[in-house]
Amino acid sequence: MPELDTCRLPRHLAIIMDGNGRWAKAKGLPRLAGHKAGVDAVHRVVKGCSDRGIQVLTLYSFSTENWQRPAEEVSDLMGLFSFALRREFQEMDKNNVRLRASGRLKDLPGPLQKELARAVEDLKGNTGLILNLALNYGSRQEIVDAANALIASGKQSVTEDDISGALYTAGLPDPDLLIRTSGEMRVSNFLLWQIAYAELYVTPVLWPDFGREHLDAALADYQGRERRFGGR
Repeated sequence: MPELDTCRLPRHLAIIMDGNGRWAKAKGLPRLAGHKAGVDAVHRVVKGCSDRGIQVLTLYSFSTENWQRPAEEVSDLMGLFSFALRREFQEMDKNNVRLRASGRLKDLPGPLQKELARAVEDLKGNTGLILNLALNYGSRQEIVDAANALIASGKQSVTEDDISGALYTAGLPDPDLLIRTSGEMRVSNFLLWQIAYAELYVTPVLWPDFGREHLDAALADYQGRERRFGGR
């Protein structure tokens, strides 16, 4: 395990969790088995980030484009999200984790909306890691929603701060580090405004195999970089 400087960790870590389907296919299993294994990876990473003292972890959990998947798979995913919230609630509470969700949440199934709202409310008194689930999330849609909210408020002109304050992630620091698993070299409509100066880290590891050692390797790589923010 690499030695990490606890004073130089990212405040906000974002992860594109990719590779569940390929993991299942390689093992001759149904896709749902890959998604279930992915929940176990979420458990490991949330615990790792909490232990490391990272302030915010945003996980790309379900995109607006994911509705195009087969109806059975989408239904299975919605049920799995509800199951995971119930299964992980006690562990999140024990580890002082707060919960937040970002996306067009009103378009999620009613039972999942209720499970999510209940978990957010019951964990709001915690003071540790903020786990931000990007659910029914698309960054272009987020920016459109922010623009429409600002127009509706009567704004005649807007600043960058106005836009940031109207996004789903309002109040959170922008990500310092974006991790993508499975080796794909794209950001897939995820946090396009917020990752303007984020460091990118791509690993070939499929999400269900991603563990504490892979998290620490990404954090060590991040600490080895000199962040320039557009300067020389």
